[in-house]
Amino acid sequence: MLVVDALSKLYADGTQALARVSLTIEAGSFVMITGKSGCGKTTLLRLIAGLDQASFGTIAIDGEPISGTHPAVGVVFQEPRLLPWLSIAGNVGFGLTHLPKGERRARVAEALRRVGLAEQAKRWPRELSGGQQQRAAIARALVAEPKILLLDEPFSALDALTRADLQDQLLALWQESKTTLIMITHDVEEALLLADRVVVLRSQPGHVVADLDIALARPRLRSETGFETNRRALLAALDRPSVHLEF
Repeated sequence: MLVVDALSKLYADGTQALARVSLTIEAGSFVMITGKSGCGKTTLLRLIAGLDQASFGTIAIDGEPISGTHPAVGVVFQEPRLLPWLSIAGNVGFGLTHLPKGERRARVAEALRRVGLAEQAKRWPRELSGGQQQRAAIARALVAEPKILLLDEPFSALDALTRADLQDQLLALWQESKTTLIMITHDVEEALLLADRVVVLRSQPGHVVADLDIALARPRLRSETGFETNRRALLAALDRPSVHLEF
């Protein structure tokens, strides 16, 4: 379980990025965080990842307070960020140098199989499509077997068909592993197609204005009445006026 309690972020230039954000995320759930640009989505993700420090508030995983990077947390960024001088297998196994060679190879092979890149292990990043590169980035995050996987708009730069394919693949990976997924998106339909729960942030400073449970059976279809009902509720939450908050 991930618990974010009264998390606030104030930058040195005086910018108030987040104010008293509190969330409890159950293990194995799939949570989307959405909101208009500038509402603090990426800041929140960076704080959970330990890539930045909160000004106030706490973050805990299974009751253990964390204040920096943690082996239980993996991250997938908007860009794949693969190392061009390493093969795909080398990129996926980059963080496993502490493991015996045989175990490292087995884990890399399994991670590549899970994302459909088993046949691409020896290729270079430049030889893969954008979608394949992002799959490799997801494999690199999964190979460490994190309890929590953070994804910062991982499909935003992809074409619509590739994006839909990777959405389906991510959902299948989550259903197989039950890793806790926390993903940022600007796409309302993406949030509703994938998540169990959608958290909506508003800016000035960033704060939670809605926390919606998406109780729709999978696979989900945009044509379903329930999908449209949830879409309207989410759009209404996105348009909800901000309130003034102090740290």
